Parts: sequence; structure tokens; C-alpha cells
Amino acid sequence: MLYLLPNVFDESQDHHTLLPQSVDKAVSCIDGLIAESEKEARRYLKRFQTKKPLQQMPILLLNEHTQDKDLTALLDPIKKGECWGLISDAGLPCIADPGAKLVALAHKLQIKVEAFTGPSSIVLALMLSGFSGQRFSFHGYLPKEEKERKRQMKLLEEDAKKFGRTHIFIEAPYRSQSLFTELVGQLHDDTLLCVAWDLTMPTQGVISKSVKAWKAGEPLQLEKRPAIFLFAI
Repeated sequence: MLYLLPNVFDESQDHHTLLPQSVDKAVSCIDGLIAESEKEARRYLKRFQTKKPLQQMPILLLNEHTQDKDLTALLDPIKKGECWGLISDAGLPCIADPGAKLVALAHKLQIKVEAFTGPSSIVLALMLSGFSGQRFSFHGYLPKEEKERKRQMKLLEEDAKKFGRTHIFIEAPYRSQSLFTELVGQLHDDTLLCVAWDLTMPTQGVISKSVKAWKAGEPLQLEKRPAIFLFAI
């Protein structure tokens, strides 16, 4: 069995307030954990009662450096009859996360997969934005090259106008401020822009208003905070 286990967004959060009790039970049964880093894996396991002493729990890594040819080895313990968990550094695995390829391979190898509910910053931001959830697209990160990034913004803004679609983006926290500034500078005044930051934390904030209103108001200070950006017409 491969368990897809949710994670909290901030290490200081009490997982009991955000994750269902079924996650505690699942973690108590696993023989090992697949994670983006060993440090995050140990921090995650420390929250729960585990089958083996914490330092004896095996950890395998799956991140942006993992090659496709190495995915099969991650599933070898499960093929031998063990039960393993998969986590992301924050939120849900496989959503804006390299775990999707592992799950696809698990299905191919007829390995049973079970998912558990938990916080998703993308879904929470969409719910809180007030924008349409009937048609929406998540794009991950916008292109790094400035000219292509601006071109993409304009194309997606045209799509939002034509189809009534909400477009959702993420960015590394240290670039949250610059992306916000760029969106306000590039999008049409009538376009609606939502910024949601520090979701599920005491410092959470969500603001939805027109680009024109953003320009007229006090500038938002994201200060390297994890944020989700959405725009719609």
C-alpha cells in the first residue's frame, strides 16, 4: 500500500487541528516514508506514533532531482509487502509536487494507493477568493524569462475574459513580492486579482479586488511569505 499523506503548511502548526485522525492511524502503520528531504520527513514523523523508533524509520527521497529511471526503486519495498507513505513538504502530495509520477507508476504496477484529505493552498485560495470555481486552471510557476512571463500573463488574461476562467499561480516565497508587483503592472485595470498568503496560519490574509483598486490602495507587503495568486474577469 502507498499512502498519500497530507502535511501542514508551517512546522509550528498543531497537525491535529488540520489533519483527520485517520492520518495518525495510517502513519502508525507505515514501514517507511517517501519525502522531498530527509529533514522534513523526520520532522513530519516526529508528530506521530510510529511503527519503529523515529531514527530507524527508513526515508527515501523524491524531489525535482529524482530521475524517472529511479522511481521503480522507490516502490520496491511496497512490492515486497511493506506499507509506505508519501508526503510533500507542505500540503497535499502530487499537487504541484513530483509525487504524481510515482502514483502513476504505482497504478501501472498494480500497487494499491490510498489518499487522505488535508489542506491544499490552491483549493483554499480558490474557495476564499470569491472567484469562479466552475472553470479554473492551475499553472504552477509562470515562466522565469521576463518577456515570456509577461506574454503568458496577457494570454491567460484573454482566456479569462473569453471563457470566464480563474487562473491560479504559485511562486517561491522570496519572489512573492516581485510577482505581485508584476501582476499589478501587467494586468488590465478591470481584471480581478486575489492574493492569499499564510493560509491556515494566524497571519493568514486574503484580498480580492480589481487591479485598479490594487494600484490605488496601499502596496501589499508580502515579506517573503508563501502566497497564492489568482486572477479572473
